[in-house]
Amino acid sequence: MEKRWIFKEQGEKGEVDAMSEALNVDRIISTLLVQRGIKNFEEAKSYFRPQLEDLHDPFLMADMNQAVDRIGSAMNRHERILIYGDYDVDGTTAVALVYSFIKRNYDNVAYYIPDRYSEGYGVSSQGIQYAKENNYSLIVALDCGIKAVDKVMDAKKLGIDFIVCDHHTPGDELPDAVAVLDPKREDCNYPYKELSGCGVGFKLVQALAKIHSVPFEELVPLLGLVAVSIASDIVHINGENRTLAYYGLKQLNENPNPGLKSILKIAGVDKKELNISDLVFKVGPRINAAGRMKSGSSSVELLLAENTSDATAMSTIINDYNLDRRKVDQGITQEALQSISNNPKLLNRKSTVLYNPDWHKGVIGIVASRLIETHFRPTVILTASNGLATGSARSVPGFDLYKAMQSCSHLLKNFGGHMYAAGLTLEKDNIEAFGDCFEKVVSETITEEQLVPVIKVDMEISIKDITEKFVRILKQFRPFGPENMAPVFVSRNLYAGPSSRLVGGNGEHIKLELMEETGQSIPGIAFNQSHNSDLIQKGLSFDICYTIEENVFMGKTTLQLNIKDIKASGN
Repeated sequence: MEKRWIFKEQGEKGEVDAMSEALNVDRIISTLLVQRGIKNFEEAKSYFRPQLEDLHDPFLMADMNQAVDRIGSAMNRHERILIYGDYDVDGTTAVALVYSFIKRNYDNVAYYIPDRYSEGYGVSSQGIQYAKENNYSLIVALDCGIKAVDKVMDAKKLGIDFIVCDHHTPGDELPDAVAVLDPKREDCNYPYKELSGCGVGFKLVQALAKIHSVPFEELVPLLGLVAVSIASDIVHINGENRTLAYYGLKQLNENPNPGLKSILKIAGVDKKELNISDLVFKVGPRINAAGRMKSGSSSVELLLAENTSDATAMSTIINDYNLDRRKVDQGITQEALQSISNNPKLLNRKSTVLYNPDWHKGVIGIVASRLIETHFRPTVILTASNGLATGSARSVPGFDLYKAMQSCSHLLKNFGGHMYAAGLTLEKDNIEAFGDCFEKVVSETITEEQLVPVIKVDMEISIKDITEKFVRILKQFRPFGPENMAPVFVSRNLYAGPSSRLVGGNGEHIKLELMEETGQSIPGIAFNQSHNSDLIQKGLSFDICYTIEENVFMGKTTLQLNIKDIKASGN
């Protein structure tokens, strides 16, 4: 698939020069900083050395006082508290975090993860009924609940109070809960709006600790859970999230809890310095697999494990779920791609909407993402569940999926999410009408540029610029993620050295020895780019677009370029 390389603004010359002088760094580093909005020494210091002391006061969040007071009164009156969370990574880490903190000093607390298949996403009637039958008078909902207006009202009629801790965009009406903690509330003045669901749960715990004189140091071990949620939920890694992720990774690298330590080991990333990508691609999918294939409660059980033997047993079970999940999503992806290629109408659309009642509900979000790799456009994958059609939607950069859903909301029973990912439920009879409506909205609002994959390039450099000092400073830009992505560079007029070759089970990757005319060379890997092998083998010069990374193999760490795209020089 052809990709466009778009170069970011390089920043004002005066600002770049000033940063170079203030920090005694070269123009490449100072340009990267200015591109990230860092324009003076103090901002650079804060960026390179984030401090936990700079986290915002949790009581700046709307309704935080009410939340803390209600939990305090529940404890004083020995009420039963139910910690309720979504079945994905963000929800299960949030439940593990809040439950473990409250459980330290209060025994009358339990947790509940709804079943993806019988209950669906968010607050369920079944969950409320469970709370009623087991005499829970307070539910703390995490990573869900912001749109559960009717369910919260139903609970209230049964004498059950709710505290909602969510980070999704609210609807027109907030639930009538004791407290609604969501930085995206229009009336919430909390300074940072992009917390994960687990991040909101952490702010609740931070507030409880403050009120009950619990030293902040006792909360630091919980930051590993927050880092996993931030990475897996693909939220911004700037501002407060960057600080939480930075110290969460530190915790995971130095002293993870038994459950996380076990999953790191089974994922094969326990012998290296962890980064956000490890959490996104190795840890998150395994924790998610339990909720996709069976029950998210297994993930919480793992994250709460107090000893190595329990953690090992649970991580083995969850890893098996993940292996099953891979087989299922790969099979469905192939079926979906075949459905598109066999239907000219679907092939020529600017959106994808597919329904198959036999597809596994737990993996359709993954399938939607995989389809975008081939057909780069907003995608909705639907399957049957409880007599309805339910699905997951994924978008392409720059296109607001949530707004598109709103335009078709008259055909939906329920939907929720954000700009790039959403979930939805509708009557089966409305599937075709929804597909047409969604296509109409997408066709009228998406730009041609948004339908072509884009690689955003920070700047052009030479291979000789990649010095030991340069890489050492570049590592301090981590953790990388949305709004603080790993810098992408372009280098031109390179040649493939004699050791370059195809690698992988089917020769789908290219292992490169990259050489400049000056004689400078550096290794690189181009995943799934064997289609460029002719260019390499013919000895022609080419340009590459890449990130710089460390490759750990057999305990040895080496520098390599992760090549995102290759083009013939001058093309």
